[in-house]
Amino acid sequence: QVQLVESGGGLVPAGGSLRLSCTASERSFRSYNMGWFRRAPGKEREFVAVINLSGAITSYADSVKGRFTISRDNARNTVYLQMNSLKPEDTAVYYCARSPVFSRSSDSYHYWGQGTQVTVSS
Repeated sequence: QVQLVESGGGLVPAGGSLRLSCTASERSFRSYNMGWFRRAPGKEREFVAVINLSGAITSYADSVKGRFTISRDNARNTVYLQMNSLKPEDTAVYYCARSPVFSRSSDSYHYWGQGTQVTVSS
């Protein structure tokens, strides 16, 4: 059973930073593209960022480009999301997920973590 466990969420003032981590329970981690998504209260889940198998290729939602950085450490089975210059509109539950394809669509992702809450105060 694949498990993805997110951590690193919390409460931060606007302009602050957080680093989210997502650790996978299985060795095949390096065989999958990894993505971050988020769901804000009353809104649908939205794409945040994706990274390919090697970490050489990334893609970001326009709303976070230049502020967020996705990275991965295949030796640690972990993907990260460094979030800088946080805004109140970044408040959401953040989820990591894995996909066999490099995709911005949640339909391509088959395993999801439980989510970690990020709250940005104004």
